[in-house]
Amino acid sequence: MLALSRKKNEALVINNNVEITVLEIKGEQVKLGISAPREVPVYRKEVYVQIQDSNKEAVNVDGMEALKNLLR
Repeated sequence: MLALSRKKNEALVINNNVEITVLEIKGEQVKLGISAPREVPVYRKEVYVQIQDSNKEAVNVDGMEALKNLLR
């Protein structure tokens, strides 16, 4: 993991097309602004994990049923 220090209004760039800027710092909370192309999905990690879990569950449930139907 790369650890960087940034102050308010400072930014970093990822892959030439994603820019993350520190907008505000209040105590232990940091507000970030993210500029990225529309085709680049940006999620909070907890939301991303829920999406991944739901996708895995859907594949396990629906995928097995679809496989059974194919074999019939």
